Amino acid sequence: MVDNRFTNISVHAGMTRVLRCWVPILVLSLILFGAFAARAQVRIKDIADVEGVRGNQLVGYGLVVGLAGTGDKLDSAVFTRQSLIGMLERLGVNTRDQEAKLQTKNVAAVMVTAELPAFGRTGSRIDVSVSALGDASNLTGGTLLVTPLLAADGEVYAVAQGALVTGAIAARGAAASVTKGVPTAARIANGASVEREVGFKLASRDVVRLGLRNPDLTTARRMAEAINQAMGAGTATATDPRTVALDLRGRDVVGSLARIEVLRVEPDSPAVVVVDEASGTIVMGANVRVSTVAIAQGNLTIRVTESADVSQPGALSNGSTVSTAKSNVQVDDGSDRKLGILKSNVTLRDLVASLNALGVGPRDMISILQSIKAAGALQAELQVQ
Repeated sequence: MVDNRFTNISVHAGMTRVLRCWVPILVLSLILFGAFAARAQVRIKDIADVEGVRGNQLVGYGLVVGLAGTGDKLDSAVFTRQSLIGMLERLGVNTRDQEAKLQTKNVAAVMVTAELPAFGRTGSRIDVSVSALGDASNLTGGTLLVTPLLAADGEVYAVAQGALVTGAIAARGAAASVTKGVPTAARIANGASVEREVGFKLASRDVVRLGLRNPDLTTARRMAEAINQAMGAGTATATDPRTVALDLRGRDVVGSLARIEVLRVEPDSPAVVVVDEASGTIVMGANVRVSTVAIAQGNLTIRVTESADVSQPGALSNGSTVSTAKSNVQVDDGSDRKLGILKSNVTLRDLVASLNALGVGPRDMISILQSIKAAGALQAELQVQ
């Protein structure tokens, strides 16, 4: 008689070994599946902006001093001369009588630009960019004097001043020169102080609209569904491919937006092929499809090589050296290239693999894509830059 106790022990031991083998595989599969799902979805804050929350462009005109003889030439840069004279007069220095003798090369007229961020408060600091306006050759080591920065409405919103950093290297010798970077453009980190705020009260708005950076009807609908599922039905409505309206009446607007912006959705994108003929760059979206089409690529190439055969006479002979021209002609008719057939509904990977199998380079691939589009077989938008 067989003892069932030993049989049960053997069965349990075998199942335990099987579970020990399969549990790590199952856990790894779940981790990979979760990673794939996370890659397929993105946060709303990464694909949409809150309407009205944006920066404002600022611009100003100023003077840079302290240059090592690399500034504007006052004889040709009239605006630099006038600005320098006006600045000195405001500081109590009269140079009108000596204007003709004013020949300094350490001053340059510049344009100063900056971006006033959303909700920038009075006293906060922002970065500024400085660019030479005249014929200055190098702004390294210069200092920007007090420069008001204006917005499109003509009001002063910030004031810039500080030492310039170009990050460029310029060296010149008697017969050669070396320049790395752009020495006529510089930056000042935290170089401007905000003096005026842009009035925008986000917390008091009952209806807030989200604007998609890449307009798409499917993505807008998915965003609205994700928001309604998290915040309640009727909270979000997709009004057009770019806009999702949020009804936040009676709610904490800032808190609601903080919850909404971390929700994840799967964005959709149209089938687009972007071609840059200047650099030979081709970028194709994942949704590009190609109908049934035959492709042949090959050109007739003729190479003619000229060489000379020289015949020398024997020693102590009365002969002379004779040179005879020799021509070598080679014809490449592309007979090794085959006609390729792409089946219907070809994906991006199949398209690239088929063209590479034909030995097609990036430049020839651009012409083939344009021909496929002309034949009506490329089911995507072709953008040539």
